[in-house]
Amino acid sequence: MQTIDLRGRTLTTAEMLAAVPRATAARAEALATAAALVEEVRVRGESALREQAERFDRVVDHAIRVPKQHIDDAVAALEPRIRSAIEESIRRVRAASEAQVPAPAVTELGAGARIRQRWQPVGRVGVYIPGGKAVYPSSVIMNVVPAQVAGVSEIALASPAQADQDGRVHPTILAAAGLLGVDEVYAMGGAGAIGAFAYGVDALGLDPVDVLSGPGNNFVASAKRAVAGVVGTDSEAGATEILIVADETADPILVAADLVSQAEHDEQASAVLVTDSAELAARVAERVEQLAAATRHADRVAAALSGPQSALVLVDGREAAVAFSNAYAPEHLELHLADAAEAAASFTSAGAVFVGEDSPVSLGDYLAGSNHVLPTGGQARYAPGLGAYTFLRPQQVIEYDRAALSEVREAIVALADTEVLPAHGEAIEARFVGAPVVTAEA
Repeated sequence: MQTIDLRGRTLTTAEMLAAVPRATAARAEALATAAALVEEVRVRGESALREQAERFDRVVDHAIRVPKQHIDDAVAALEPRIRSAIEESIRRVRAASEAQVPAPAVTELGAGARIRQRWQPVGRVGVYIPGGKAVYPSSVIMNVVPAQVAGVSEIALASPAQADQDGRVHPTILAAAGLLGVDEVYAMGGAGAIGAFAYGVDALGLDPVDVLSGPGNNFVASAKRAVAGVVGTDSEAGATEILIVADETADPILVAADLVSQAEHDEQASAVLVTDSAELAARVAERVEQLAAATRHADRVAAALSGPQSALVLVDGREAAVAFSNAYAPEHLELHLADAAEAAASFTSAGAVFVGEDSPVSLGDYLAGSNHVLPTGGQARYAPGLGAYTFLRPQQVIEYDRAALSEVREAIVALADTEVLPAHGEAIEARFVGAPVVTAEA
């Protein structure tokens, strides 16, 4: 891993952002490619999806719309311990998601003047589940459960066709979908799947969705950007990121293990340690090298850790660590600090914050109850992770009676005149033909 030494420097916000390690070239390249793949599906539908499946997944002549029997078979074949773990994760994520649904509210502005705030679910959601280097039944849970809690009536799911499964979606993905009652499933992947959800595919009976959600690589994240405005999307959850802020009290073995755990996702994964302890950084580097060489996906981990997106960052103290972390705005932030619980309030920009050495990202990936679909690439500075609110639209319902409208009649006309929009005022006056204007002084 590279070392970035920021000690002895006072950085502006712009300089801090420039110091953040990111694989920007990969994201820029992905955007152009993803947009082209989306356009192919928009124009040519099923034929484009089949060409892309052959090109990227080495699959031909498969059933893109998954028969329900395949889902039922996958549920029946699921190992009991895996089923138990999935069901427990569903229970925890459902409980946490229910807390994200705002209660309706009524604001009384006067007699006969009220605004009701309500939260309406979207009608149809498309959920994308990656299927390249790993199998993610947990992502099925993280996407489907919040949509169900929000009250979404139609949920469709897509995941790449697997060459080693005779062109089917991975059975564990299908089983998770089945346990959640989702039976509209498509064997399609990558940017093309995003395009199919956004524009629909008539030949498959696939209707366009209102909102797209789900993690993926840089191409999936870029495809979401390409269809933004056509459909709603969650944040662009691209290649995973972990940033660990640690002090001299941290256990280098645990820090190293957590860095490696996220690096195994993908060669583009980001693993960053920020510390004011040069001794800790050296010990972590040594442990990372040992663990990376011994892990099952050693080549993938080595590529991620040696890339420009991963680093050991040395800073002068806590204030600098906070500033760097908030500028980076990581997907996952771990705090290995002596006062982690108290310090957490200062770290304001992160998809999710894991406090203390016994709250690792792996916990959040599966059974914390929190959602693991989180913003990457610095989006946590302004965007939230996935939740029930992702699938809800706040609406204000305005109810005024004649007396309440009369009270604001003169003010509305005055503002309309000021904005040189006289018809706005005339629309009010039309309701009071023959009635005098009652001013506040009167």
